[in-house]
Amino acid sequence: MEDVFGKVFRISDWGDTHGPAMEGRIEGCPAGIFIDQEFVQSELSRRAPDRSALSTQRGEIDQVQFLAGIGSDGRTTGEEILFRIENRDAKPSAQRDVIRPSHASYTYFKKYGYTDNELCGRASARQTVCRVVAGAIAKLVLRRYGVEVTSEVVSMAAPAREGDTMGAVVRGHIRHVPAGLGEPVYDKFSARLAYAMLSINAAKGFEIGSGYEAARMCGSQYNDVQNPDFSFRTNHDGGVQAGITNGEEVTFTVAFKPIPTVRFAQETITYDGLPAVYEGSDRNDRCVAPRVLPVVEAMAAVTTLDFILLADFQKKC
Repeated sequence: MEDVFGKVFRISDWGDTHGPAMEGRIEGCPAGIFIDQEFVQSELSRRAPDRSALSTQRGEIDQVQFLAGIGSDGRTTGEEILFRIENRDAKPSAQRDVIRPSHASYTYFKKYGYTDNELCGRASARQTVCRVVAGAIAKLVLRRYGVEVTSEVVSMAAPAREGDTMGAVVRGHIRHVPAGLGEPVYDKFSARLAYAMLSINAAKGFEIGSGYEAARMCGSQYNDVQNPDFSFRTNHDGGVQAGITNGEEVTFTVAFKPIPTVRFAQETITYDGLPAVYEGSDRNDRCVAPRVLPVVEAMAAVTTLDFILLADFQKKC
């Protein structure tokens, strides 16, 4: 499995939802960055389960333990950062022999030959806890560059019945991005950002700037005309032109499908193709929002920092 993201600021992780812990590695983090562990933990707490009606009732506190890469003074050493988050409420998978509708069951069966849902734990959104650790550290580094990453829920579907799940749309903002980030032609800033967002569990759609609305506009309406001081009058391009940042705020939206585990019986089949019924429980979210917000921000922060560090490296060459 390819579980590495980034070229200079690189993140990788391992572990799954049924195992004892999630662990990860961050490579390429500059030395001397003070790691505000309270801030890192606050980001993890935004992603952690709570007692709301939309959240899983799985009891995880998501306490991170740094194992290497941070000195006794709380600053990065320049070496790889290793971390660990224990799975405190892991339980065996229920109904292990049925294909869960719209889950990883069938595709993992076809790709890896798995006929046991216990082996599909790597596809769980539990993995995103590692992204949030890396994203929190990326945000701390981005403070040096004045870059800020935020997000909000734009919309959420209404459940069709009791126990149903809902889709959602999230908008992200990357502010004070320096102009010139992005590598034409195949590693555009917008392309990598889309790749980052669509790697998040349940993500099904991505737009930058005006996105699909641009297809309903004329060029005279859409074009971001500049003033004599080079400032932009509009930002339909969402801060990226020709795949390269132009210094404006990068704005994007991500569409997430409904959580596939509904809390009522659904028809399905077993791995042998026999009729079966699958019914979810309260150990699954009813919607990715709002817990997905720090994940979206994490991937935006990691993407932006990776391009900044790459640009810094190119200037030195």
